[in-house]
Amino acid sequence: MKQTFSTFRHFSKIVASPSKSPYTKHTRCLSAVTSTGPHQDLKTKSWKGSAYLNEGKLKTKQSLPLVERNRTRGWSKYPQRYYSSNAASSGAGDGDDDGDPHDGKDDEANASVNIEDDTVTVKRPEIVYTGVEPNLHSGALSTLTVPDNFPNVPIIPVSRNPVYPKFLKMVEIKDQRLMELLRRKISLSLPYAGVFVKKDDNNEADVVQDVENDLYSVGTFVQIHEMHDMGDKVRMIVMGHRRIKLCGALSPDDDDDEMKEKTAKEGEDAAKPDDTKQEDTKEKDSGILMAKVENLPAPNLPPSEDIKALTAEVVKTIRDIIALNPLYRESVAQIIQAGQRVMDNPVYLSDMGAALSSGDTQELQDVLEEMDVRERLYKSLSLLKKELELSKLQQRLGREVEDKIKNTHRKYMLQEQLKIIKKELGLEKDDKDAIEEKFRSRLKDLTVPEHVQEVIDEEITKLGFLDNHSSEFNVTRNYLDWLTSIPWGKSSQDRMDLNRAQEILEEDHYGMDDVKKRILEFIAVSMLRSHTHGKILCFHGPPGVGKTSIARSIARALNREYFRFSVGGMHDVAEIKGHRRTYVGAMPGKMIQCLKKTKTENPLVLIDEVDKIGKGYQGDPSSALLELLDPEQNHNFLDHYLDVTVDLSKVLFICTANVLDTIPDALKDRMEMIQVSGYVAQEKMAIARKYLIPQAQEQSGIKDDKAYIEEEALDSLIKSYCRESGVRSLLQHIEKVHRKAAYKIVSSPQEGDQRIVVNESNLEDFVGKPLFTTKRMYDVTPPGVVMGLAWTAMGGSTLYIECCERRERDTKETSDVTVELTGRLGDVMKESARIATTVARSFLRNKEPKNKFFNGANLHVHVPEGATPKDGPSAGCTMVTALLSLALNRPVRQDVAMTGEVSLTGKVLPVGGIKEKTLAAKRAGVTCLIFPRENEKDFNDLADYIREGVEVHFVSEYAQVFDIAFQSPEHEKVVAAA
Repeated sequence: MKQTFSTFRHFSKIVASPSKSPYTKHTRCLSAVTSTGPHQDLKTKSWKGSAYLNEGKLKTKQSLPLVERNRTRGWSKYPQRYYSSNAASSGAGDGDDDGDPHDGKDDEANASVNIEDDTVTVKRPEIVYTGVEPNLHSGALSTLTVPDNFPNVPIIPVSRNPVYPKFLKMVEIKDQRLMELLRRKISLSLPYAGVFVKKDDNNEADVVQDVENDLYSVGTFVQIHEMHDMGDKVRMIVMGHRRIKLCGALSPDDDDDEMKEKTAKEGEDAAKPDDTKQEDTKEKDSGILMAKVENLPAPNLPPSEDIKALTAEVVKTIRDIIALNPLYRESVAQIIQAGQRVMDNPVYLSDMGAALSSGDTQELQDVLEEMDVRERLYKSLSLLKKELELSKLQQRLGREVEDKIKNTHRKYMLQEQLKIIKKELGLEKDDKDAIEEKFRSRLKDLTVPEHVQEVIDEEITKLGFLDNHSSEFNVTRNYLDWLTSIPWGKSSQDRMDLNRAQEILEEDHYGMDDVKKRILEFIAVSMLRSHTHGKILCFHGPPGVGKTSIARSIARALNREYFRFSVGGMHDVAEIKGHRRTYVGAMPGKMIQCLKKTKTENPLVLIDEVDKIGKGYQGDPSSALLELLDPEQNHNFLDHYLDVTVDLSKVLFICTANVLDTIPDALKDRMEMIQVSGYVAQEKMAIARKYLIPQAQEQSGIKDDKAYIEEEALDSLIKSYCRESGVRSLLQHIEKVHRKAAYKIVSSPQEGDQRIVVNESNLEDFVGKPLFTTKRMYDVTPPGVVMGLAWTAMGGSTLYIECCERRERDTKETSDVTVELTGRLGDVMKESARIATTVARSFLRNKEPKNKFFNGANLHVHVPEGATPKDGPSAGCTMVTALLSLALNRPVRQDVAMTGEVSLTGKVLPVGGIKEKTLAAKRAGVTCLIFPRENEKDFNDLADYIREGVEVHFVSEYAQVFDIAFQSPEHEKVVAAA
């Protein structure tokens, strides 16, 4: 009789797969299961049955045979082998009952396994190893007694959870040597092994190297109840029988004699290992497969009240756990045997308590090793108590989460019901209706252009057809929100009062007459035209002179809303023109954001640091500013996001810059340039008294009666610490003085009652050592050294031109002059030096023909402060004068400074920065200035307090410069007398 064997897919359910097994062409199956209920087959036709386990004996409650008559069916691509210790023959019967053509005669009993290319036929063994023995004649099941002493067993290491006696456990093995050993044992009807727990939970190996160090010494003698052989691994269900102790490791060869004796006794010649298997077994061991074990004595259990109390408490705790956690109810129902009183078996109850708990490895192993029943019950009870507390915590957390979900769902349902009720009563409109009404209400008081109104109507209609939860709905709603937030046709009323506007401008800033005059002109033109028109102004000048702050004062003087954004370092065109609506997170540009924030069409917009605008792969923002700042185009400004034209012609744009060189010419052409120059010492003094000191006192909390800065100290602070054109550094030093004074007032209450006076003598105690200790580099300039005047982004400055000979000159007529230039000079300044050399040589030839200084001269021209880059043509006169001073060996006047570009024929050409250069000369103590004739008008435009105290000469030829710089002593006496 051919027979196939099933697998055990659950601890309590075994599947019989007779007909569609991939291992047989013609099968007949009978299997008993240890389960409390019916089970399902493994994608095959099967019989269903149930049984219960009682102290190692398997009793069948129901058995339904199934006959499969198909003898020619092919089988699976992935062959599997099944072993079941529950398999038994369905017994006698005629051939019609079981489909066997031999009229009820069984096939020969044989334990061999025949594996062919595409067909595997597993013949039923004569003896089934599960404690259940088949009766081939009657069909009944007879029990097979588990041996009381089995000293040599294969070792099955497991992790974390041990196997307790009378309990089942699923074990999976992937080690090929151990799998082969177990197959051999099963083929010899010796399906027994020893299960021991590994000491290291992280060790996933199926075979250990050292039984003493890797395994706990106490384990369980188990019977292989089910085995599913899947080729690369074996999955087994083992049932524990008794506790055993590990005595030592064995080699699989040590058990060969016993195997052979068993094989001879059963007549299983095919089970003998052949030479090939012997050679495979004798290969180099990679672990311990077998061990010698001994049984641990069964505990003697005398009647005791303690045992009864512990037993009752364990049962009560298990009931409490089952009541709290329904998952344990099924586990307990599977573990507890039908018809058995658990209270009558404390040994079984103690093991069951440990099996139910989820304690760590050491705690579970302690229960297994404990031989005293009282202590074992106590340890199991401890584990169950921990499990009970864990179940209580789990129930509490689950209840909290469930309550939270219920409350949220209930709130949502009530809100939805409330919306429906309000809508039915007319108290509330639909979300889309409310959104449409909000957008319509925004446009009531606005004068929306016709082309914009068409777009708004179209988008609102589109919004009504979209689902509230769609992404396009949010995009359309945001677009309408921006469209309806623009102040279409809404402007603020300008202040048409020149006197009031001038008062406001004078209140906030000192000086800056050009800027104030231009704003008053703008108001005057607006008054005559009865309406205002936008302008684009650009304030350029050194840092700290008030370019940014004056814009806020202008907005207050004109009664306009103020908006500022900086374009310094900006490299994305979308910052100005906006993003396309197709992009996620798209927004309009800065100008549309400005209109939404100011809520007027005519704000004052300050575009700060326009000279520092960047350029990147996203585009050129300076080119995008062309449309924004062009009066002929910005009345139809098109933002990428809105995609409708917006009128910006009423906006007053003010830009600020430090230099004009980095501003593109096309952008510069669209702006009206207004220069904001630096301040002289007198202006800084007035600004400090009127603005900076009150501001510092307010920020530091010091009143005027507590601290005072004298005029001499303030003048010394300006000249020795803050020589820059602006007043930002001066403000920082004044704030530092007041912070020091505040510290003295608070730290020394006695001194705090007295007024702190900052004078010239104690100024260093507040601000430290002076930064500028000398006024001039040379007190007396030697021959070949002349002071020049330069302009920088920080304002004006003085610089010296130094000339000297590098070596003795060649007096031959044919020898040419050579000049070496140092001082980090730019290309323009280097050309000026070469031109100055030619002009000086020509001038000296005409002035003093006998002077052959430049014949073969080897000169070195240097401009000090070599770390600072220098460039520009305005040092031409100064270089010519320095070269002539060296050639004549005569120093120039000690109080003279000059500027101007010189041509090759000796013409003096105009330069820029006259105010800054004049201020720098006055800071250096220079009283005589030489300027080009064409710059006379620029000097005359300066304030009187700037022009006073200096002697100015305007020249057009270099000969005039020479006469002034190299005046004779008699002439100097006449000038001094005058």
